[in-house]
Amino acid sequence: MLHVFSSFGSGGAAVRFVRLANRLGPRYRHRILALDQRRDSAALLSPELDVAFLEQEMRPGKAGVAANLRIARRVLRELRPDRLLSYNWGAVEWPLANRLAPLCPAIHFEDGFGPEEADGRQLRRRVWMRRLALGGARVVVPSRVLRDIALTVWRLSATQVLHIPNGIDADALTPVGLRDRPPAELSIGCVGALRPEKNVARLVRALALLAPERRPWLHLIGDGPERPRLEALAGALGVAERVVFTGHVRDPLRLLAGCDLLALSSDTEQMPLSVLEGMALGLPVLSTDVGDVREMVAPANCPLIVPKDERCLAAALEEILAAPERRRALGQANRARVQALYGEDRMVASYDALFSGGLAGAAGRGGAHDRFPA
Repeated sequence: MLHVFSSFGSGGAAVRFVRLANRLGPRYRHRILALDQRRDSAALLSPELDVAFLEQEMRPGKAGVAANLRIARRVLRELRPDRLLSYNWGAVEWPLANRLAPLCPAIHFEDGFGPEEADGRQLRRRVWMRRLALGGARVVVPSRVLRDIALTVWRLSATQVLHIPNGIDADALTPVGLRDRPPAELSIGCVGALRPEKNVARLVRALALLAPERRPWLHLIGDGPERPRLEALAGALGVAERVVFTGHVRDPLRLLAGCDLLALSSDTEQMPLSVLEGMALGLPVLSTDVGDVREMVAPANCPLIVPKDERCLAAALEEILAAPERRRALGQANRARVQALYGEDRMVASYDALFSGGLAGAAGRGGAHDRFPA
């Protein structure tokens, strides 16, 4: 299995792959290329796996596309993998290189968009590139929103696009208990890379709208290029003493388990793992209304899924932090929903079927695809 990631950092695609690979065990051999050279998630891979990382420099920007296609063709010819698996926009040249003269079956994973394609925007050049590159691949998406985009905007066929929701082993996590404390002693957890499309600044501004004596702690669990700007913003708004930047941590769930609420203020998401993790820990979820988040949470939690506005976030935040019994009830409902609908076993079985069956010959038929069990 040749995996081409935009990044093998701490993002959702890498984390999901680690969980899948560890569960599926040594039946599959993995060769991984991280195009940005980041390998933060490698430490989480089981030592029993046959995994190796490739060293391969690619050319940046549009000017490097032709050279990158030649590099991809050379790597595919040398490795002759049984499957090519590419992840997100940054790796889209690889299924294109394979489609030009198919060498192996290809599976492409799309998990969402960066800031340039937030709020439903679709760049024309990228739309055409996806149509061209992904016409010979099976395309896997985690959300219904993204499946609709793949079918209606990218115009991929319904037999190509497979919706596999993310899953989590909720039973492996101990739910947090009720913490009946004043709001200023409570903690909000926000898990994820500090990138522009996550718009963590919106959450910091929401915190600043609360009265100083009622401001909870805000733990930003993760790291990324937006950190200096966020630190400056927290200082300018007078909330720096209430915002904790943890940096990259190997076990973010350990820190999230110490929080009273999971918060998400993104401009764009699809089916964020952090929401499933917060739900599995028995936390209420406060989020902007993005992707499938409203569908993911328990119905009783839906009033906390709000428009992309810091005032709406602040109002919902103040209300839920002042209601301990409601927090407990929402957390219990969220955990029950994860256990009922988003189990890791179901996700692993779907990916195992995808990886092991139905792909033989698909690339050689110029884009025709067998049906896969979902």
